[in-house]
Amino acid sequence: MNDKPTSGDFTKTAGWLDWYTGPSKPRFQVPAGSVDAHCHVFGPGAQFPYAPERKYTPCDASKQQLFALRDHLGFARNVVVQATCHGADNRALVDALQAANGKARGVATVKRSVTDEE
Repeated sequence: MNDKPTSGDFTKTAGWLDWYTGPSKPRFQVPAGSVDAHCHVFGPGAQFPYAPERKYTPCDASKQQLFALRDHLGFARNVVVQATCHGADNRALVDALQAANGKARGVATVKRSVTDEE
């Protein structure tokens, strides 16, 4: 299971968990309007390649999976944080934010060379 491929030409890092498709519904109901304040999208690697300098390669966890989990857990919105496995390429993050119908905000990663004007 440790060599389960992600999409594209990537192999998941040994020990990295696979996407769990059947989480139970929590017994605790979060308050109305609650926000999941830190979550990630990973790939899919075929569309949003992982950075060559990454320290790990996760299984793909798409925006659709993230939004379905958010809804399943009862959160109204989420904050999607740039995953380090994507480096400073924020395309997967931006794609998720654009598809979130106003229910998400994001935290991006930029290179040190980016100026304040950019």
